[in-house]
Amino acid sequence: MLTALLEVMLPVFVIAGVGFLLARRFTIDQLSLNKIQLYALTPALAFSSIMDTSVSASDVGDLARGYLGATLVLGLVSAVAVRMLAKPVRNGVIASVLLGNNGNFGLPIALLALGQSGLDRAIVIFMIAIVLIWTVGPVLFGAAPSVRSALVNIARLPVIWAILLATVFRLVGIELPGGLSTAVHMVGNASVPMILIALGIQLGYGKRVRFGKTVITAMLLKLIVAPLLGWGVCWLLGLRGQDLQSVVLALSMPTAVNVFLLALEYDKDAETIASIVAATTLVSLVTISIVVSQLGALV
Repeated sequence: MLTALLEVMLPVFVIAGVGFLLARRFTIDQLSLNKIQLYALTPALAFSSIMDTSVSASDVGDLARGYLGATLVLGLVSAVAVRMLAKPVRNGVIASVLLGNNGNFGLPIALLALGQSGLDRAIVIFMIAIVLIWTVGPVLFGAAPSVRSALVNIARLPVIWAILLATVFRLVGIELPGGLSTAVHMVGNASVPMILIALGIQLGYGKRVRFGKTVITAMLLKLIVAPLLGWGVCWLLGLRGQDLQSVVLALSMPTAVNVFLLALEYDKDAETIASIVAATTLVSLVTISIVVSQLGALV
C-alpha cells in the first residue's frame, strides 16, 4: 500500500497541488497560459533536465562563452547597422536583435533538431537569455535599473530557483523520491507542447504586421546576421560539435515576446516591436529550417 501511495497517488496529488498553488497566487483573470508556463511548466522542465542532463560543467562554460560572446559582437554590429534608422527606434531594434525567443520557440526546436542533449544545452542558453532579457532589455529601453532591481527581477523567476536547486542536488548527489520525481517529469514533459500552444495564442492575438524599413532591418539582423555571426564567433572561440550547433540554433531564434512586453512597460513604440516579433516569428519558419538543415555541416 505504501508503494502505491508514493509511486501512484503522490504524483497525481503533487501535480494537482501545483495547480492549487497557482490558483492561490493568481486570480482567475490573471492565470493565463503564459503564467502556467512561466511558474510551473518551464521550471519543472529545467529541473528535470538538469537532474538528467549529460551536459558537463565545461560544456556549460563553453555554451555561456559562445552565446555571450556572439551576443556582444552582434550588439556592436547592430549598433552600427541601426544608424540608418530614426533615433527613437534604434534601441528597440537592438533589443529585438539581441533578445531571442529561446523559451517557447527555442526549447521545442532544440529538442526536435538535436534530441535530448540538444534540449539540455538549450535550457542552459535559455537561462542565460532570461538574465539578458531582464537586465539588458530595460537598459536598452532607457530604464537602466540598479543592480539590486535587476537581481530582484531575476529572482522572481521560478525557473532560476529550479535550476539552482537542481544544480545543488546534482552536486550533492541528492535524488528525488520516485513518486515526486515522476510528478516533476510529467509536468516537464507537458511543457513543450503547452509552450507551443502558448506561442500560437500570442501570435493569434497579434495585430497585422507592418513591414517597413525598421522591421525589415531588425528581421535581417535577427534571422540572417545573428546565426552567421554566432557561427563565426563560436568557431573562433573553439566551440565544436553540439555546443557550436546549439549556440548557432539559439541565435537563429526570432525576437522574444518579452521584448514587446518591455516596450509596453516603458512606452517605447510597442506597435513597431510587435511587428518585429510577429515578422521574425513568421519568417523564421524558413530561416530556421535552413539553419537546421545545415547544422550537420557546422561540426
